[in-house]
Amino acid sequence: GAGARKERPKARDPPARLEKARQRSAQQELKQRQRAEIYALNRVMTELEQQQFDSFCKQMQGGGE
Repeated sequence: GAGARKERPKARDPPARLEKARQRSAQQELKQRQRAEIYALNRVMTELEQQQFDSFCKQMQGGGE
């Protein structure tokens, strides 16, 4: 009986460690998702900038002639 009682505090420790590990992986997931969103946004903005630059060049060519 006394031996079983001694085991209990040990059993209470892993869940806390598990929770920390889970929080860490959740933070990593969030970082990865944010990074993916930033990359996607960056790509969209780059494409948009390229389109605007192209149309600007066409306008300049048309106006110069």
